[in-house]
Amino acid sequence: MTTTEAGVTGRGWRTAEDERVVAHARVLPLDVVQAKGSGHAGTAVSLTPALYVLFQEFLRHDPADPAWPGRDRFVLSAGHASLALYVQLYLSGYGLEMDDLRRTRTFGSRTPGHPEHGVTPGVETSTGPLGQGLGHAVGMAMAARRVRALLDPDAAPDQSPFDVRVWCLASDGDLQEGVSHEVAALAGRQRLDRLVVLWDDNRISIEGGTDLATAEDTAARFAAYGWRVLEIADAEDAAEVRAVLAEATRPAGAPTFVRLRTRIGHPMPHVGGTAAAHAGAPGAEEVAATKALLGVPDEPFTMPDDLLAHARRVGERGAAARAAWTERLAAWRTAHPDRAALLDRLEAGALPDGWERALPAFEAGASVATRVASATVVAALAGVLPELWGGSADLAESTGLAVPGWSDALPENPEGRQVHFGIREHGMAAVLTGAALFGLTRAVGSTYFVFSDYLRPALRLAALMRLPVTLVLTHDSLAVGEDGPTHQPVEHLWSLRAVPGLDVVRPADARETVAAWRVLLERGRPAALVLSRQGLPVLDVPDDAVLAGVRRGAWVVADDPTPDVVLLATGSEVALALAARAELAGRGVAARVVSAPCLEWFAEQDAAYRDAVLPPGLRARVAVEAGVDQGWYRYVGLDGRVVGVTDFGLSGAGDAVLAARGIHRDAVVEAALACLGRA
Repeated sequence: MTTTEAGVTGRGWRTAEDERVVAHARVLPLDVVQAKGSGHAGTAVSLTPALYVLFQEFLRHDPADPAWPGRDRFVLSAGHASLALYVQLYLSGYGLEMDDLRRTRTFGSRTPGHPEHGVTPGVETSTGPLGQGLGHAVGMAMAARRVRALLDPDAAPDQSPFDVRVWCLASDGDLQEGVSHEVAALAGRQRLDRLVVLWDDNRISIEGGTDLATAEDTAARFAAYGWRVLEIADAEDAAEVRAVLAEATRPAGAPTFVRLRTRIGHPMPHVGGTAAAHAGAPGAEEVAATKALLGVPDEPFTMPDDLLAHARRVGERGAAARAAWTERLAAWRTAHPDRAALLDRLEAGALPDGWERALPAFEAGASVATRVASATVVAALAGVLPELWGGSADLAESTGLAVPGWSDALPENPEGRQVHFGIREHGMAAVLTGAALFGLTRAVGSTYFVFSDYLRPALRLAALMRLPVTLVLTHDSLAVGEDGPTHQPVEHLWSLRAVPGLDVVRPADARETVAAWRVLLERGRPAALVLSRQGLPVLDVPDDAVLAGVRRGAWVVADDPTPDVVLLATGSEVALALAARAELAGRGVAARVVSAPCLEWFAEQDAAYRDAVLPPGLRARVAVEAGVDQGWYRYVGLDGRVVGVTDFGLSGAGDAVLAARGIHRDAVVEAALACLGRA
């Protein structure tokens, strides 16, 4: 029987109370959207029965402790259906009350329009941009596997305190987004057998039926990826939902994809099953008619006390599960004291004592590409930071993330740390975000800087949630050379600097690269480490001075007691500024050279330090960077100059391309003289 033929209140409930809870609960989204005049009620209404079964009977969670490490994770990838999740959190006892539902979509409420990490207890991630939540779920499942392999590798299946399941609810729209293809293919290859994705197959989009835009067999698509595919033909049949969810929890050696057939907005008599059910107020008459069909009083925001108390008994199941888990964890701690100490450190987000002694040193004057320096750092840290893992979008050898001693992370080798993300930059960043949300480990990804365009939506969400996602982005400028303008970043530095909360770090040499890694790991914030392809001279400055300077984002590399001009540079252009300084000295001009590896860190410093580096009275300033000049005028002011790039690159040797686009010593010298009126 299909959902269009199903009874209004469904069937297969364990108790009459469950059926009545669902009848009252599924109209709450209608009350919210009707009162607000905006929002997405239809999906939430039709999903209420299935999600009630999931939260009441299958999801391992304890509403009294939303951060319980042993909990299953539930990701609502279809973030527009936030009310579906809020209703279950309300029913389960996560601290949300009816007033919170009334205040949905209002400023300062705990029930924002789309789920927001850190705002609502029980919300595991911020979703709304479709497809991202599915990527987060895959990342959580990969991180869970990594944690188990790190802390309890010898335990039998389902016998470890680190065995958790990740559930994800995805919409038609989620699965249309390109990132869903990337992460689903990766999950299939990784055989993430503790990942379950529920696909809300309601066949409706904003513009009409999904057949207007798609014709593929979605279930067959996931089977082709290597997923086990199950189907719930009638989302109104609680018995069928229960049976299929039970099957989804049985071992299959593969992730599980459940096709959940719903009728959007069911049982709304006129709007249900149509695109009009997706968003917007359904109308008072439609809400009243729906409540009449369900036998619910025609009053807004109604939930009888006895029914709410019945639903919240799920907390008893959660408390019992947490108590059993606590006993299992205690036994594990006794049996594995060294691993327990590691867990304590990871939970505290701390680095091991003396870890920094493993960092490499580089000889002054040597020519070392910063990508090579970064590779040396990661290789050195691999032995002292077992929580470190990751890889590349099929460029690991070139980006420096092919780590000696790391074996491939594959289902037959769960202890492997070298992840092969494939040419899936967007999916990689979404997976890294999910891994950061899961916690305990530190996952790193890499690609060429120009391809950061592919991953930007996922990186934006990582920055929004302030997650410690680190991306190593190499081949950072026109110096890429012969691969031509398609592979030469131009606008990318300022594009990423525009993302709030993201630290964009472009070190000048190998020593700054070592310091940058140290600061990144200590800070634990979203970061893009932007590195050169070509060799750069190692600064002849003590390592402790470099570290102190990098920590503060910008620092004086070379100075004069009474400088006439400041040359401000990042990355490979610091060496260029130093060369220009020497030329200017021959012309009687004293120049200060400032390296600014991270403008975000510099902005955090107090005014006294910023003024010491860039004295307000010294208005002759030149910024030089092999990218667009967009944001540098904030630092050089009206009297300063910027030596930057105003067009795309060219094909040819890197130094020739840089020179052709105006990035050379003489251009810096001329700009400095112009600032001083000596041009």
